[in-house]
Amino acid sequence: MELIKIGDAAVSEQKVVETASVSSPDEKEKSNSEKKATSTKKSKSRVQSRGTARDKLVREQEEKEISLFKENIYIVFVECETPGNIGFLARTMANFGLKNLVLINPPTLTKEAFYQATHGKYIVENAKIFPTLDDFYQSQRIDFKVASTGMAGGSYNLSRIPIKPEELGKSMNVSNKIAILFGREGDGLSNKEIGDCDICVSIPTDPTYPIMNISHAAAIIFYELFKNKHEYGVEGINESTELEKEYLIKDMKALIDYLDIPDHKKRNGLKTFNNIISRAFITGREAHTLKGILRRLKNKIGEQ
Repeated sequence: MELIKIGDAAVSEQKVVETASVSSPDEKEKSNSEKKATSTKKSKSRVQSRGTARDKLVREQEEKEISLFKENIYIVFVECETPGNIGFLARTMANFGLKNLVLINPPTLTKEAFYQATHGKYIVENAKIFPTLDDFYQSQRIDFKVASTGMAGGSYNLSRIPIKPEELGKSMNVSNKIAILFGREGDGLSNKEIGDCDICVSIPTDPTYPIMNISHAAAIIFYELFKNKHEYGVEGINESTELEKEYLIKDMKALIDYLDIPDHKKRNGLKTFNNIISRAFITGREAHTLKGILRRLKNKIGEQ
């Protein structure tokens, strides 16, 4: 900027005139290029900033779900016959980051159990032992119970209508406490033990030899759970709790009791409803909505 004094003799104050410099075409082009480059850098910076925030959110969500996966899944071995199989199961659990082992009326934990566990020794050391399944259920408020069986039933046996491990892995939300039951090496789980569970999972095998070694069966089920743990977010779609399902079943039972049908049909009807609710993995919001409808139906029938 060039400063020029005008009328030194005529006026007492100085006037400042700014003479604009004239840029050449090359200089103008250079200036425009610099402005575009600056604008592009700012734009990239904003995109990178948004990308970084999004990546951070995804990482946090994954870390949260991994933590829930490890904390909320309980592996329950019912009346194991040999200590070695406890070790094999613990080793398989360690492969997939599971740590909560529950033993129901187990044999004495000899050195074999720890030897077969190899790097999963800490799981055997920290295993929780209960005399019966009912004692375990009372001690830990389990929201969802999964029975494993090699002898799947069909429509004739409502308690043993199974889903495959892949379906379980895709559908199960680990935001609530889940117990996965494995039965005795010889007899598996009883009909009552399976009937007390929300759902039954079975691995398709050749019918000539359907029963798998427990650690092999566990590895398949754990793998399906593990590979899908990132695919289903837990924010806003929390699975219904055991208490919500209990109220839901209670309201359905009250409705069924109004019907003039034999008792065994009432029991089958209630079990069928329970199976449907369990396989659907309904959310807490869905349970609340359905419960409200059942309550209104019950009240309406009671008024008649």
